[in-house]
Amino acid sequence: MKERFNYAGGAYQAMLGLENYLKQCGLEANLLHLIKLRASQMNGCAYCIDMHFKDLRAAGDTEQRLYSLDAWQECPYYTERERAALAWTEAVTLLSPPRVPDSLYEEVRQHFNEKEIADLTLAIVTINGWNRLTAAARTTPGTYQPSS
Repeated sequence: MKERFNYAGGAYQAMLGLENYLKQCGLEANLLHLIKLRASQMNGCAYCIDMHFKDLRAAGDTEQRLYSLDAWQECPYYTERERAALAWTEAVTLLSPPRVPDSLYEEVRQHFNEKEIADLTLAIVTINGWNRLTAAARTTPGTYQPSS
């Protein structure tokens, strides 16, 4: 597919502002990449799937965990904190009835404090924004290289 447009101007800078906040918010970098990878899988964003898979591998995450991510509920490779974050990611990404249920919120609260829940939610909102930008622009996957 041919790229449609470059969003490197103001839109890109605005999104980078969110990313810069998330880098210093206190949530684990690998957890953020994991939820970004999961949301990107759900949204079918090839560029972001490629990016976050590579970032997780560069950070030492295992291929087994990454290949199994779409079936995380059935696999023993994820911590309870990661499971809560992944369930929250799916609920916030899909927003289908029953939206984001109170029972899920109560589960997430067992693993994250109020600020962490707000930051986790912002990370999910941000990756969903990136997914939509890259899908609309048809950004070419495969070109991303993780930083050292």
